[in-house]
Amino acid sequence: MKLQSIIISWIALSALAFAGDHLKLNSKLDYTSDSQDGPLITGEHMDAGFIAGKPAYVILYGEACYNSKRQARRTVELYNKYKDAVQFVIIDLDRHLSPSQDELKKKYYTGYIPHVVVLDNVGTPLYNSSGEVDASVISGLLDKALR
Repeated sequence: MKLQSIIISWIALSALAFAGDHLKLNSKLDYTSDSQDGPLITGEHMDAGFIAGKPAYVILYGEACYNSKRQARRTVELYNKYKDAVQFVIIDLDRHLSPSQDELKKKYYTGYIPHVVVLDNVGTPLYNSSGEVDASVISGLLDKALR
């Protein structure tokens, strides 16, 4: 019985490691232009993809995109609010993608940035659209997914 508890705990902790963690906004972002300022969001496990079991917020962005910079700021705000309950998947289209990120890109990306996808805990899209989206819209969807 003790071994079973250890295995279940290990699986739960491992699943947490698959989401982006300790997300921070690049402090050098220039919100007045489409300048190349480097990665918009930094953190740990930045090569993560979606793992069923928790809702997910996925953002696909380009580093030299004014609108992506603004959506990145909203993303970090949402992360700070939901980091314990929601997976955050950050897909920087200017960087090498992990296989799981590439799979998400192929499935949802339409060629326009920023692109945001909200998935429920089994991977059903609740939101899938390009362009900026207000944090309150995403919060409503995440709250619904967490019920």
